[in-house]
Amino acid sequence: SFNPRDRSLPGLFDPVHGSAPDIAGKWIANPLGAVLTASMMLEQLGETEAAELIYKAVRINLGEKKVRTRDLGGQSGTKAVGKDLVRILKSF
Repeated sequence: SFNPRDRSLPGLFDPVHGSAPDIAGKWIANPLGAVLTASMMLEQLGETEAAELIYKAVRINLGEKKVRTRDLGGQSGTKAVGKDLVRILKSF
């Protein structure tokens, strides 16, 4: 949880999802929720530039429609999406 009105309080950042035991270890889960959660955490910690870059990388990844997990209509896995985000971040 996060209270944007009182940034002196620590936030708790956790992407909302189930444990998905049926796909555990298959590397097919969409990592974007966890990545965006990390971006929000960085913003809370005052690392706004890093937070904005991560958010921008996710938006570019989604906009390119090339590297997507199955839940978004793609064929890529967790690692491929992560590698694509790194590629995008390195381009900044």
